[in-house]
Amino acid sequence: MSAIDNLRARFGLSPSPKDLPDYSPSLMKYRMERIWLTPFYKFLVRTGLPLAVVLAVAWSYFSKEENRIQLVQSIDSARTMIEDRPEFSIRLVEIRGSSAIVSEQVREALPMEFPISSLRLNLKAVRERIESVDAVKRADVYLRDGVLEIQIDERKPALIWRGQSHLELVDSIGERAGVLSSRKGYYDIPLITGTGAQDHVNEALAIWAASKPIVNRVRGLRRMGERRWDLVLDRQQIIQLPVQDPVIALERVIALHGARDVLGRDVSVVDMRDVRRPILRLSVPAMDQLYRLRAIADWEDKT
Repeated sequence: MSAIDNLRARFGLSPSPKDLPDYSPSLMKYRMERIWLTPFYKFLVRTGLPLAVVLAVAWSYFSKEENRIQLVQSIDSARTMIEDRPEFSIRLVEIRGSSAIVSEQVREALPMEFPISSLRLNLKAVRERIESVDAVKRADVYLRDGVLEIQIDERKPALIWRGQSHLELVDSIGERAGVLSSRKGYYDIPLITGTGAQDHVNEALAIWAASKPIVNRVRGLRRMGERRWDLVLDRQQIIQLPVQDPVIALERVIALHGARDVLGRDVSVVDMRDVRRPILRLSVPAMDQLYRLRAIADWEDKT
């Protein structure tokens, strides 16, 4: 140690700066610290590297088929164990708000075997399956205390439409409410026929309501040319209604019948297609009788 350094030490003075140790990092250490401060490399080391190790181990395990099969079987076994617990069991189905016929149709539309786990039921699919029944307007499905409750809003049939090969029940807005093999049990519901008749339900119901004074003689309504209606009566009588205002034309016929008993005579057709010129067509026997009377009258005039 030099004399100057001894004097500095004796009097408590700091050493010379050039004699102090060099604490600055090396170039390699500096560069490593800068890399560690980069967010990408920090994320790669802290998260990416452990994740890569986990994925490698998982890939190595599941690359063997027996391990994959064992895992699937374990998951299925656990799911089945949970689904088959008694608290999730559905044992009964209860249908409300519908007639016996519609209830039976709904049961046939739900081919389920009870008991069944509620965890295996897709309530949305069940509701859509029920609403696919023609007679069901809307269905609500609930699960309560082991019972599948179904609340039905049933379509109310307003008319029966006769197609070429079958009968259909139609509600007040023209939607199909069921298919019939015969009219048995539905004789009180009006019958309509003809192409497109089911698309004009409101007009048909209005005509039917106007025909109440002679409703005991009405057999049905027939759509003609997809434009207008014929009211078919017993005794093979027909009232031909116009395209416009058929209800008003029918009311005029009923008023005429009340005054002159037109429908009680040998009239086959009451043609109201032109309301300004109503036409009455006599039946064949009445026409034959008319021709006979005219022949007799002409013979008497000549003699």
